[in-house]
Amino acid sequence: MEKLKCIISYDGTNFSGFQIQPKKRTIQGEIEKALLKMHKGEHIRIQASGRTDTGVHAKGQVIHFTSTIQMEEQNWRRALNTLLPDDLRIQDVKKVPASFHARFDAVEKEYHYIIDTRAEKDLFRRNYVYHFPYKLDMDAIQQACVFLEGTHDFTTFSSARATTKGSKIRTLYHVSCNPRGEDIEFILRGDGFLYHMVRIIVGVLLDVGQGHIAPNQINVLLEKKDRTLAGKTVPAQGLYLYEVAY
Repeated sequence: MEKLKCIISYDGTNFSGFQIQPKKRTIQGEIEKALLKMHKGEHIRIQASGRTDTGVHAKGQVIHFTSTIQMEEQNWRRALNTLLPDDLRIQDVKKVPASFHARFDAVEKEYHYIIDTRAEKDLFRRNYVYHFPYKLDMDAIQQACVFLEGTHDFTTFSSARATTKGSKIRTLYHVSCNPRGEDIEFILRGDGFLYHMVRIIVGVLLDVGQGHIAPNQINVLLEKKDRTLAGKTVPAQGLYLYEVAY
């Protein structure tokens, strides 16, 4: 038996999220279908660093699985990519110790969120950026980013529909907002993220940029631990799981 760690990328547009669901197209479902063929009908379950929602993309999602097939790492990548659809790719495969776990061994995740501030929506980017054609105060947003860094209870920034039990305390090591031409890229790196946390944070930062919230109000939102005080959850298509560190 060998345990394999894979770095995978996917265009989330036509997937109903990562987790397998009956009668729906999912990333987990497509990978397990490919593994089923390779293992001649034997079902192989994969484990991921975390789930992503419908429409969310990934450049560096990580999964692991155990197999009885003996094969070179590069051949695993080629074999799986031959069986996978064009919107899902295996970027790298490494053999890892039996104790490795894609979720529980992750120490840091990095997400990027991209908005397009052009006056007119670009038809060909509609599935990959959030069109937000409004004037933003970038200095105010950067000030607000600083208040989000560190260890906090992020209940206010977690979906009310979250099913996760336990502590809502997380540590964000880096939060920034960077102009890229007429795009703006938000980068968040931390030890873990709650359900919809990145998308809610970006929504609040856009409110700051429009002058609806003062940057130092972030502290108040964190202290109140009340999701209803934060603004809307921005759409999924601008979000990318960029990297997972171990």
